[in-house]
Amino acid sequence: MDIIKQLVDFILHIDVHLGELISTYGIFVYGILFVIIFLETGLVVTPFLPGDSLIFAAGAFAALGSLNPFVIFALIALAAILGDTANYWIGHFFGSKMLANPKFPIQKEHIDKTNAFFQKHGGKTIILARFMPFIRTFAPFVAGIGRMDYGKFLSFNIVGGILWVGLFIFVGYFFGNFPVVKHNFSLVIMGIIIVSVLPAVIGVIKSKTKPSDRIS
Repeated sequence: MDIIKQLVDFILHIDVHLGELISTYGIFVYGILFVIIFLETGLVVTPFLPGDSLIFAAGAFAALGSLNPFVIFALIALAAILGDTANYWIGHFFGSKMLANPKFPIQKEHIDKTNAFFQKHGGKTIILARFMPFIRTFAPFVAGIGRMDYGKFLSFNIVGGILWVGLFIFVGYFFGNFPVVKHNFSLVIMGIIIVSVLPAVIGVIKSKTKPSDRIS
């Protein structure tokens, strides 16, 4: 429970904690941010790590001169792309073993439906998943299990990664230090999380109330 509380506190007060990291580690904070984003996108066991909020906060600190906006954009985008790539290949090589393991409650029929959905809406799926917490972590994993064509996946991965990081970095850069945002940073972070999760919640509700070829 203490770890969960610390994680929630880190996310909701990420401006404070990121400032402390910058003060403590200086230039090495670039590496720390790279690792966090890589793990958040690259491992199905760490979808709880901060993504949107961390990138937004990094953009706000870049506007203050604490971070170079172009360096942080390039590094985090690279981390996001490499993370999805790693996740894809984990699903590709180990997916069948995970399906056979009762500790991973993933049904084969769901994978088949997911694969069909990816084949039909591949680009939109991979790109839009970037903007949805948790879903962005599982999407490349499922794409790998479903054997989505890697060339297509990679192109969508690159576009989605650049759009996702670019949006939150530069929104944070241009708006993160407005007085109304700075004084209500925790509320802004909560708003970002809610808006990011909302499409997934709506999708689940629709899948429960209307037949569809989507994941169920």
